[in-house]
Amino acid sequence: MRWPPGDVQIGNIGSSPLAVAASQKLPIEVFLIASQLGSSEALVVKKDIKSPQDLIGKRIAVPFISTTHYSLLASLKHWASNLTRCKFSTCNRQPLRRPGKRGDIDGAYVWAPVVNELAKQGKVLTDSEQVGQWGSPTLDVWVVRKDFAEQHPEVVTAFAASALKAQKAYLAQPEQWLKDSSNLNSLARLSGVPPEQVPELVKGNRYLPVADQITPTGPAGR
Repeated sequence: MRWPPGDVQIGNIGSSPLAVAASQKLPIEVFLIASQLGSSEALVVKKDIKSPQDLIGKRIAVPFISTTHYSLLASLKHWASNLTRCKFSTCNRQPLRRPGKRGDIDGAYVWAPVVNELAKQGKVLTDSEQVGQWGSPTLDVWVVRKDFAEQHPEVVTAFAASALKAQKAYLAQPEQWLKDSSNLNSLARLSGVPPEQVPELVKGNRYLPVADQITPTGPAGR
């Protein structure tokens, strides 16, 4: 993993690439948890796959070193050790946008908006909410370059305050917030998800208020 030299000061990444970044001692640090991932990330398989055991010998696509990669491995470990005989096909999300063209795979563990398209032709075998309940939660976090945080702490503080304020508005009245077209359109532009699919995406994650952000037990209650 490489961090652009000076090009990016603040970024949003998953807990899996964060672990890789930490192991490589990249000069970044977490200053805010964006969300605990849930049904917005899922393992979608062909309809003829009825149970986890049916995955044996099948080819599953997953973006390498991603939260879904971690969740897929955690799922296989939870189900049974012999499921390690699944065949992995690493990918980025783009080739999966037209799942009908991918006859070489039997399923994929991906996130929105791709997961929504795949689910139209397949079935969800598990998702990251369930995997989290099995003991392997995943997160999206905000990170900042350490040198930038030291030089501009007020910017980092203001960014975190703004993000938490936006989350607070949703958490206070989620249904009303999701009926506001300006909110849906803003998230659609940021995520690439069509506005009509934004409510499902938003509901698919858990957003942590300030009290949960600072609790020593963490978002998974551990």
